[in-house]
Amino acid sequence: MARLRKSTRVTSSETNRPRYDVVAMGGTFDVLHRGHRKLLRQAFTVGSKVMIGVTTDEFARSLHKPHRFDPYSKRKKDLEHLLSRWGVLSRAEIVPLYDRFGPAIRSPRIKALVVSRRTLKTAYEINARRRARGLKPIAVDPIDLILAEDKRPISSTRIRRGRIDREGRLIH
Repeated sequence: MARLRKSTRVTSSETNRPRYDVVAMGGTFDVLHRGHRKLLRQAFTVGSKVMIGVTTDEFARSLHKPHRFDPYSKRKKDLEHLLSRWGVLSRAEIVPLYDRFGPAIRSPRIKALVVSRRTLKTAYEINARRRARGLKPIAVDPIDLILAEDKRPISSTRIRRGRIDREGRLIH
C-alpha cells in the first residue's frame, strides 16, 4: 500500500485504489493524536467512503474513562476539521455511536472495518452479530498501535494525564 506523506492530504494519486465501497471505524476520538490519524488514514486508503462512529457523551461515560473527555460536538468538530484539512471530508460520514457495535451490525453497505489491534475482539463480535442477522460478515483490517517514545501505546488517557503529547513524545 502507498505510504501517505505526513503533510497529509489523502488523494487518489497518493493511494492505491480503494478496495471497499464503504469502510467503518469508530472511537471516542478525544484529543486527536498520531494513533487516531494512522487509523483514519488507513480507513481512507482502503475505503471509498468511510463511516466514522464517534461515541456519544453517554456511551463514553459508560466506558468509565479515567479522565475527562471533550463533549461529542467538539470531538466531532475536531474530526471534521482534520478530515477537511486532508481533503477527505466529502468521503466521510460521521455518525454517533451509542454502543460498541454501531451501524456495523446492521448495515449491508459496510464492507470492511478498520480497527486497532486493541479492538480486534469487537470486530469479531460485530461479524458474529451480522451473521445472526443474516448479513454477510465484513472484512477486518487491523492496524498496529502507534507507540510513544517509551514504547507504550499512544492514548488519549496518557495525553490527558500529561505523560505524552499527541505525537507520543514524553513530557518531562
